[in-house]
Amino acid sequence: MAGCMLYWAEGSKVRNTLHFANSDLGMVSFFCHFLRASLGVRSEDMTVRLNVYTGNGLSLREIEDHWLQELQLPRSVLRGHTLNHTPTSSSGKKPNRLPYGVCSMRILRSTKLVQHIFGAIQEYAGFEEPRWLDGPPRRKTAPRRQASPAMAVGSVGGSAEPRWADRMEFRQRAA
Repeated sequence: MAGCMLYWAEGSKVRNTLHFANSDLGMVSFFCHFLRASLGVRSEDMTVRLNVYTGNGLSLREIEDHWLQELQLPRSVLRGHTLNHTPTSSSGKKPNRLPYGVCSMRILRSTKLVQHIFGAIQEYAGFEEPRWLDGPPRRKTAPRRQASPAMAVGSVGGSAEPRWADRMEFRQRAA
């Protein structure tokens, strides 16, 4: 559950890509462990990009090694980095505040994983966010004819709409 809540706070809200970014080594390491232990993600399915700040006494190689060692990832996961990008929110203040920069982790072919995480977040928190779920956003429309009690508006085949886990299971069987 903690990994899902962490993703809710720090992950991307795009419904077909699992993307997590943070400058806190412990947080990124915990999330990486969650991906492996709870979701079965392999190292070769991960990619890492760094937003690196130079001029802090560390080389790019030292910064890469710092992240890779803690995350227990091979160099092959590294992708192009961003150098010396100052977020507009900081306006160039405190230039050496993040000596190891920001780690941005993506998981390849992650639509099902991110859908699973989004579904779990909704179950834990007790709300629905249709933009997170697979498929087109649902539109609320008025029925064209009088519905019978067995065919209430919003129901499927006379039964209540399935919960997120049921929808995921149904999609997997249909695929």
